[in-house]
Amino acid sequence: MSYRNYSNQPFRPQFGGFSFFPPVIKYLLMSNAAVFLVQMMLQGGVLTFHGESLFDWFARTFYLWPLGSGAFMPWQLVSYMFIHGGFQHVFFNMLMLWMFGVEIENLWGSKKFAIFYFTAGIVAGLANLLIAPIFTATGPTIGASGGVYGVMAAFAMVFPDRYVYLYFLLPIRAKYLIAGLILLEVVYGVLGTHEGIAHIAHLGGAIVGGVWVLLDQRGHIDRWLSRRRSGSSVSTRWNESQKDAKFYEFTPGRHERKSGDQAYDAAQKRIDEILDKISVSGYAGLTEEEKRILLDASKRIHPDSQNN
Repeated sequence: MSYRNYSNQPFRPQFGGFSFFPPVIKYLLMSNAAVFLVQMMLQGGVLTFHGESLFDWFARTFYLWPLGSGAFMPWQLVSYMFIHGGFQHVFFNMLMLWMFGVEIENLWGSKKFAIFYFTAGIVAGLANLLIAPIFTATGPTIGASGGVYGVMAAFAMVFPDRYVYLYFLLPIRAKYLIAGLILLEVVYGVLGTHEGIAHIAHLGGAIVGGVWVLLDQRGHIDRWLSRRRSGSSVSTRWNESQKDAKFYEFTPGRHERKSGDQAYDAAQKRIDEILDKISVSGYAGLTEEEKRILLDASKRIHPDSQNN
């Protein structure tokens, strides 16, 4: 697949010095590839420890095992996302993650995207543990598809009219293609067909993608992240001060300003935008101008503070 925007002009994601691999996507691709190489080395049972095949230990420890199997461990809800059943499995999962994830990470920021991706994967795993047994027999589960389906669903909602070129030939809008894939997962999951594929897990991830975007469009996600961000000392100091302190216009020598003054309101709005950006992409994601504005604002509120 490849994709273009709905005006049918060639699209090329641009971020990080024209890199096609933003941080979270890059590390996910690298870690999945590394784990796959480890699997290849362990397969065949050649390597053993105290008489036990290391591959058997690896599978027992990191696959996502059904609740009644006696092998389930909580960390498997994350570890199973990095393990795949073969080259084709890992290749297409990573291809879909790259194709649909780069723009989402670029839009949301790396921290927000990482939380979203792992939330989708964990919920997908829980769906496979709790719901899938209702429709079909389940076994140990592996693969990043749950998180990937979450990314795909989010992409379809954020960029619904983006053209995706199926097999690089057939243009179809993202909302139709991805909705069709999700519908197939519903049919396969309910009917219990295509055994060996965790359709319910795919649906769990897709549902997270849809719900996340709906909440994000209403500002709930950013507010939730803002309440829990550790943030930089500058952003935390400003955020705490703005609750109680009086605000000042960012021009030296001017007197205190109050809400309703256009200059004050514009300055406060600009600061709020910068704080929101920090909550998503961190202090390092600010431009030099934004850092300067934040520093000036901090000096107005804390005139006695010093910078090293």
